[in-house]
Amino acid sequence: MMPSLNSIASRLKLKHFRLLVAIDDHGSVLKAAPEVAMSQPGATKALKEIEDALGQVLFVRTNRGLEPNELGLCVIRHARLIQADIANLREEMAGIQEGHGGRLSVGTIMGAIPTITSKLSDLMETRPAMSVEIVEGTSAHLLKLLDDGRIDVAICRTSVSQRWDMYNTVNIREENLTVVARPDHPYADAEDVQLAELADFPWIACAANMPMRRFLEGEFLEAGLQFPLNVIETTSAFAAVSMIHRNPRLVALLPTDVAELWLETERLITLPVTLKTKSEPYYLVTCRERTPTPITRIFMDEFKPLPDEAMRVAAE
Repeated sequence: MMPSLNSIASRLKLKHFRLLVAIDDHGSVLKAAPEVAMSQPGATKALKEIEDALGQVLFVRTNRGLEPNELGLCVIRHARLIQADIANLREEMAGIQEGHGGRLSVGTIMGAIPTITSKLSDLMETRPAMSVEIVEGTSAHLLKLLDDGRIDVAICRTSVSQRWDMYNTVNIREENLTVVARPDHPYADAEDVQLAELADFPWIACAANMPMRRFLEGEFLEAGLQFPLNVIETTSAFAAVSMIHRNPRLVALLPTDVAELWLETERLITLPVTLKTKSEPYYLVTCRERTPTPITRIFMDEFKPLPDEAMRVAAE
């Protein structure tokens, strides 16, 4: 039976997590002990304390030394995260004390990357000592990271969450979408392309139930067309462009801001497809229950809300 959270928290110490990482790095208690300033008997005792606290054996002995089992790998992964959090804590405190640093972790969906990198570049001009982590992912994944405190702020959509009221949101951008292909696509020179003409081509699209995928499915539905069966699913713009580069028949739906990065290099072209519906905007998102750090507030100030959203935020 798994011990309670209170039991685990009261019995495990930071030295335990450091020891787990060291054992994983070196494959033995003997080699790990000096790294965490322990004797071998002390490290052996500490490992037993860890396994007793969790009620589980975490390592198996092999001819190569100690190797973590499946549970051990899970615990070690979290031990590394805890060590990283401590390092980030120290870094952020030092930045605050010096008055010009700090650490910011930002999550972003693919379509917001050009916007976020522009804002971060401007911010780092005035705060060169700050450190930044950029995490790209789906809106659902980013909201989970935000809930867990793994990122400070996200640029994404809250419509994917059933707990949208847990977040503060600022509407910062209406997203435009573009159909793109290789410069030698069969419809590259067409003046106007109907969606029906592309229905039999292979498509690159986001996974089912994601906002951009729902948008594309809605376009096919409104045109009275069956959604293509030969779809390559990815949330990576780089993967999409790489696939298009290798296949002249592929077409993809990309955020216009993202597509323009490759249009300038002439590796992609825009197909003149008229999209009838509007894409869902994306938001600057923070947790209601968590007070933003000073550096997070400074980053948020870089964004100007759309007029209606500005009024709503002010009213709150």
